Amino acid sequence: MDEESLKVSFIHNNGGEVFAGDLPPIDGWRGLLQASWKESKKLWYLAGPAIFTSLCQYSLAAITQTFVGHVGDIELAAFSIANSVISGLSYGIMLGMGSALETLCGQAFGAKQLRMLGVYMQRSMVILLVTACLMSTIYVWSAQILKLIGEEEEIAEEAGKLAVWMLPQLFATAMVFPLAKFLQAQSKVLVMAVIAGGALVLHVLFSWLLIFKWGCGLWGAAVMLDISWWIVVLAQMAYILSGTCKEAWGGFTWAAFRNLGAFVRLSFASGVMLCLECWYFSLLVLLSGYIKNAKVAIDAISICMNLIGWEMMISLGFNVAISVRVSNELGAGHPRAAKFAVVTVLTTMLIIGFILMAVIFITRNEFAVAFTSSEEVMKVVSNLATLLAFTMLLNSVQPIFGGVAVGAGWQALVAYINLASYYIFGVPLGCLLGYYFDMGVKGIWIGMICGTTLQTIVLCFITFRTKWNREASQAIQNIKEWVGRA
Repeated sequence: MDEESLKVSFIHNNGGEVFAGDLPPIDGWRGLLQASWKESKKLWYLAGPAIFTSLCQYSLAAITQTFVGHVGDIELAAFSIANSVISGLSYGIMLGMGSALETLCGQAFGAKQLRMLGVYMQRSMVILLVTACLMSTIYVWSAQILKLIGEEEEIAEEAGKLAVWMLPQLFATAMVFPLAKFLQAQSKVLVMAVIAGGALVLHVLFSWLLIFKWGCGLWGAAVMLDISWWIVVLAQMAYILSGTCKEAWGGFTWAAFRNLGAFVRLSFASGVMLCLECWYFSLLVLLSGYIKNAKVAIDAISICMNLIGWEMMISLGFNVAISVRVSNELGAGHPRAAKFAVVTVLTTMLIIGFILMAVIFITRNEFAVAFTSSEEVMKVVSNLATLLAFTMLLNSVQPIFGGVAVGAGWQALVAYINLASYYIFGVPLGCLLGYYFDMGVKGIWIGMICGTTLQTIVLCFITFRTKWNREASQAIQNIKEWVGRA
């Protein structure tokens, strides 16, 4: 498809001019409320099922960790390291590289270039499966790697064994993210929620049987986690192949192997951007292993990270929603609608953030009971509750800016911002407070919160200084470049 034919198609689909059909000017408070209600319904239609799906998928590991925590402290620490550091590493890479598909599929869907969605999905699968093959060596040598960076030998050995059992999950994530982005771009989020809910029910039942009734321990937990992720992959693939996405899915094609250069570049930028975020708080677990009484510290931090992870699934649902809304509106040539969607979702998430912050303060002495029976661990968790509550508030809005960046295609810029805010400022500050000033886990966490705050402020400034008309025009050029010769 050449540039002229793409432009003609784009104009035809948008009422005869590039910005036709955009959000009209808002008149007074009543107009603002009506526009906000209309946009909120669109966001919740996308975010509701996406939140449920994210919560179910996150719960696969979170519930496993809860079960393992009642087996023993060593087992809990080993699973926390394997899940947060080893699996967290691969999850961040796969989620990040897969998020390139949100930009491509979202803008192509907005411009009515539906057939390209299936080609994009297959290209993403090719790239992610190759990446998974390369990353499998980290799983195989994870025990040695953990010892090399100073983790306790007993914890490193158990985590290394567990990581090998979790290898199938690595290849499942290489498949599930392209499938998910393909469906999300078309707003087919309800079926994803049903599949995730079914997988979670089976996971809880069989994990309980394997760990407690059949005494399979850590390896049983890992195997059930692998099976549950592959249930999600196969069910989503079956839905797509059944003919329900026939406009966007034209079957398997060799076009997936063409024009990979531009796709790899965007995937790499997306991967770096998201990985720097996903690894950031995983580092908190890792750095806690170097302070006194490391087992208690890791257990306490892993419980807090578990709760942060639950909240992040809500944020991730709205991250998906705003990414789809921004990419669809920019692809359709509606810059004002894209900007208004951003304002609406930020307001919504601030309200949710304050509610979750209040819940943590109210239950600060009780919530750790669900994860551990150790009085010492529960005491440390209670002492960290204030930091946890503030992190909950901050993390309610921070991922939204990431969703805006993905929808607009700013991945490379945000990667630089994340690198500077998190790893040049946040991590060194946390290490200084935690080790040099002997503040322990609290000091490490405070430094990392400061890094997140800096990143959020910078992205907020960029988002509200953006020329959305220019972004909508650029989307046409992006679609032309990414279509390639399909």
